[in-house]
Amino acid sequence: MAARAALRRRFWATVPARLRLLRAATVLLSAALAVMLLVAGLAAAGTWGSVADREAPRTTSAADLNLALNDMDAQAANTLLSSGDAGNGRLQTPYEKAVGLYGDARHEIGHDLRTLAVAAQGDQADEKTVESLTDDFAEYQELIGRALENDGHRGGKSAALVDYRRATDLLQQRLLPGARKLVSSNDAAFDAEYTSARSTLSAQLVAVIALGVLLLAVLGILQWYLARRFRRILNPGVLAATCCTLLAVILGAQSLSATADHLRGARRDAFDSVVALSRARAIAYDANADESRYLLDPARRGQYADSFLAKSQELYGLKGATLSTYDAELATTWQAYESDHGDLRFTGEFRRELDNVTFPGERDAAEKTVRAYAVYQRDDRKVRALLAAGKDREAVEFCMDWKPGTSNAHFGAWMAALGKVTDINRAHFTASVHQGRSAVTGLLPWAGGLLLAAVILTGLGLRPRLTEFR
Repeated sequence: MAARAALRRRFWATVPARLRLLRAATVLLSAALAVMLLVAGLAAAGTWGSVADREAPRTTSAADLNLALNDMDAQAANTLLSSGDAGNGRLQTPYEKAVGLYGDARHEIGHDLRTLAVAAQGDQADEKTVESLTDDFAEYQELIGRALENDGHRGGKSAALVDYRRATDLLQQRLLPGARKLVSSNDAAFDAEYTSARSTLSAQLVAVIALGVLLLAVLGILQWYLARRFRRILNPGVLAATCCTLLAVILGAQSLSATADHLRGARRDAFDSVVALSRARAIAYDANADESRYLLDPARRGQYADSFLAKSQELYGLKGATLSTYDAELATTWQAYESDHGDLRFTGEFRRELDNVTFPGERDAAEKTVRAYAVYQRDDRKVRALLAAGKDREAVEFCMDWKPGTSNAHFGAWMAALGKVTDINRAHFTASVHQGRSAVTGLLPWAGGLLLAAVILTGLGLRPRLTEFR
């Protein structure tokens, strides 16, 4: 009982004891809030570093690999189509263009595989996928090399076609599925990081507000006690400390809330569209390759026509459409959309993008992309019609030439339009990352400084009162 009485006298029974206790509570809560903000700030900075420097680049590298593989195979087919018979009858411009683009794609694939190999370290599934892709790509290059070598000999087109078939089968059965698996796994990892970070930010925001309210309550009690005990309306030091604390809580909460908003903007508003558009671009190159394969390999024309239609459906899905009805249905559904943006009768990657239009200029750019796609689709029907009419060379020239009005020129215009939509989303992703980092580095240090000021001001405000009891 004596010990209890002594503790009561020391910590509560006297006025100085009560003031010291309230001052200690203020210091402890301020320190706890400052630590909470520090932990939240470090976690947010780590999240932005992970998003900008690891998760997003890994996903885009996998998407670039997928595209480059399709482009490389398309250019191999274009090289064989335009080469003539050992150079005799060669379509010079398309041939030179195809050879150059083939080399560019091969270089890009090598770079992407090295990047993904580094990114996959520690993930056994991705490491195995990258290793298999590297081995399969070496085999693919060997087959294409043999095809091009055979094609260089007079009358070697048939032998070249056998090697090309094996190469493109390897591409479709192993290389492309592996590349798509990497896109999905890296995108899923990014999404998991995003979900976890958003959840953590929400919990930290609640903790900051709770600690802030508790600290303000203690300062309010202190102000009330001083007014009641010393018969003064307000203590200037404690009042200033309360203002500093309130501002610190507002800045801390604003920083965490802004970080969560910018994180959502980076992932959901921008990067979801980047992924959809990257997939669309890879599918587009694969469809364009199917068109070249269709011209190159008469024995597999049915297979490549079906494949072209399937990829068209992945881009702009129209239920039950065939190659003969696709253009008319595309025109009808697109006209309905232009009349009413809520009238979306199609599916696919273009629908995914139009459902996620967020930024200024994005809708207009996306709509131009679909219009350019429709032009390319009509070109494809012209290629098939020329071939059906026995005008094989005209079909090849229209498909492969880069002159205005030809299929390749329209494909290039379509890809340029698609690139503009992607660039809009990439730019906003970068901006969201920058703004998210600024929300952490710009606001939280001020909040910490204000909490330190609150502690000092509380001590200064109480010092004259405590001096009275010495």
